[in-house]
Formats: sequence, C-alpha cells, structure tokens
Amino acid sequence: MSRILIVEDEQHLAGGLRFNLEAEGYTVDVAETGEAGLELVLASSPPIDVVVLDVMLPGIDGFTVVSEMRRAGHFIPTLMLTARGHADDVLKGFAAGADDYLTKPFELPILIARIRGLLRRREWLAASSWNTAPAEAPDTFAFGDKSVHFDVLELRVRQQVFPLTLMEANVLRYLIQHEGKPVSRKAMLEDVWGLHEDTDTRAIDNFIVRLRRYIEDDPSRPRHLLTVRGVGYRFLASPDPSR
Repeated sequence: MSRILIVEDEQHLAGGLRFNLEAEGYTVDVAETGEAGLELVLASSPPIDVVVLDVMLPGIDGFTVVSEMRRAGHFIPTLMLTARGHADDVLKGFAAGADDYLTKPFELPILIARIRGLLRRREWLAASSWNTAPAEAPDTFAFGDKSVHFDVLELRVRQQVFPLTLMEANVLRYLIQHEGKPVSRKAMLEDVWGLHEDTDTRAIDNFIVRLRRYIEDDPSRPRHLLTVRGVGYRFLASPDPSR
C-alpha cells in the first residue's frame, strides 16, 4: 500500500484530500507546516512514496522543503500545489527539485492521476538495478566515463550514482538531443517546460550548476556543459582535449 504525505496548512483542503486518497486505498499522513513535513520525510518508516506539497506554508515554504529533501538525499516524487500559477513560480518549484505541480483550485481526479503517475515512476526506480549493463538499457546515453540513464533518472560517473529529478533529466536530455549546438534559454523554457510567457530565465542556470557538479571534473571549468555567452548553453559529448 502506497504512503502519501500531504503538507498543507489549509485544514479543510488537507482533510478532504486525506479522505479521498484513503478512499482510493492509500495510506495518508498530513503535516500542517513545512518543518513538520520535512521531519516526517526524514524520519518516516516505512518510507513515504509521494509528497503532495503546498508552496505557501507557515514557517519554511514548499520550495525550501523540497530543496532540503533533495539535499538530504530523499528523492521522493513530489507534487507541488500552488495558488500562484505564474511561470516563474512553476520554474522555481522545478528548480528546487519538484517533479510536478498543480495550480489551485484543481479537480480531484486530476490530482489522483498525477499521484498515480508519480507512483509509477517510483516503481520504475525501485525495479531498476545498478547491474543493468548500459548497452542493454533502453534509454541511455554514454559519453566518456559517464552515462545518463533516463529510464531510471540516474547519472553514473565511474562508480558514483547521482539521482536526477525529472526536470534535471529533461534538461540534460534536451541538451544532448542538440549536441554541439547552442541552445537558448528561451528555447529551453518553451520546449522543456512549455512556458511561452515572459519568464525569468535565470532559473535555468540553477539546473546547469547542479548538472555541472555531477558531470564536470572541475565545475568551474566545464568541458561538457558550456556557456554560450548571450545565448544559453551547449553540450559536448567529446570535448576538445586541448580545452
């Protein structure tokens, strides 16, 4: 039985979600503050399978909660709820490590469908194995001593395994698909996130910073994820060794 954590300070909404999700057969925990939700994530046994997380919370907000979860090594699929549907807020949530979002008010069947989708991702990850050979993986890209396994959201560098959020994987996949070509931040916003309005593109830089920490031997002198000044970024699978 899957366990869902709802972090929501609106008691009426939290109670309604708990009632309906339990009717669907899920085990549900509720926290009313960001601090309480984070404490449950870090201490829970059995572990939580999906977090439904409001952005606006007493104390630390939802962005901070999901960021601290990821920092502590908890890559639990997370659905953020926001009353602010502005593209900058959506992008900020993805940059913090969220996997999906819904804007309030929302339809209950849509929320349940999103949760089921995140649970399927959780099952895929649980079924994955480090012993799977890269050549056998259906959705893998290898370069140098690194490989990206999009099917299980992992980046493997020699003997290290770095879990990727869904959006980190999508950004990396997009750059790999355009290997060797400059890609603008605006194009990434439109093609990866589907955001077509005037949006602060600096949030994309946060994704690149994190990916460089995983990929580059020296993130301050990148060789694979290059900045194209005034445009955006370019991915090189086989950089010039003289660089």
